[in-house]
Amino acid sequence: MLIQKASSTTDLAKCRRAIQALRPKLTDEQYDDAILKTLADNRTMVFVEENEEAAAVAVFEVGYNLFRGKYLYIDDLSTLPEYRGQGYAGHLVDWILAYARQEGIDEVHLDSGVNDARTDAHRLYLNKRFKVTSLHFAVSIR
Repeated sequence: MLIQKASSTTDLAKCRRAIQALRPKLTDEQYDDAILKTLADNRTMVFVEENEEAAAVAVFEVGYNLFRGKYLYIDDLSTLPEYRGQGYAGHLVDWILAYARQEGIDEVHLDSGVNDARTDAHRLYLNKRFKVTSLHFAVSIR
């Protein structure tokens, strides 16, 4: 599977449906602006293309903080329903881990929602040697 970095408006359009599969509240009208803002904030989008669209997509950022050192954080990892169970997300994770090693990154992190629909995703992360290391807390301001 060929992993590509989304680097053009055509690539971003190819990734729309896969992103919306994970983020269904992100409407077609909001997508272009939201993606451009996301990528402008030091993030990278990579994808696997099938039939002229992204079968699977990942969005990640690289940063540095006192707790983690140099880290890579996976914000989004999504596979279109018709391509699930075929290894696309696993290949994206493998690519990201190899990229992290190549770039001298200390740790790779992600958060994942906890519900029955996420069981397959959690199995993938555990199989890729991710560990459950903390609880994530949040408060809504609006």
